[in-house]
Amino acid sequence: MPNFTHQRYPDEPIDVLHVEDNERDIRLTREAFTATDRETTLHVVNDGDDTVDFLRRQGQYDSAPRPDLVLLDLNLPGRDGHDVLETIEDTPQLRRLPVIVLTGSNRSENIVTCYRTHANAYVSKPPTLEEFVSLVTALEAFWLEHAQLPPNSA
Repeated sequence: MPNFTHQRYPDEPIDVLHVEDNERDIRLTREAFTATDRETTLHVVNDGDDTVDFLRRQGQYDSAPRPDLVLLDLNLPGRDGHDVLETIEDTPQLRRLPVIVLTGSNRSENIVTCYRTHANAYVSKPPTLEEFVSLVTALEAFWLEHAQLPPNSA
């Protein structure tokens, strides 16, 4: 049986897909990843339809990389975050992607639905840049340094 565990090394660059339509939150996320020690390419899409195209490498995203991590807001134009999660769950090549729902909603029905449809974590957006940087640093360290993940090709 093949060994599917894969741990990223600190010197490996990573690709993060940030799905967000709020310019302030995009800026905060970009600043937070800039504050980490890891070389990170942050790919930003603003709606659910573009997210699905990016993940499936369709249309303008036909040469998009497979992200190492997805940060997903729920409230999006077009397909919402729940629809994106269902698409990921229904697409075998995407099921192994670590998806963190990073949203302003604390509604229990959203939390339950997200975990039922593939989300690996559900996190509320912190109100300050300092807290946001701390959260992103912790997420990056856990998902990309400590968690054992399958390689993108598996």
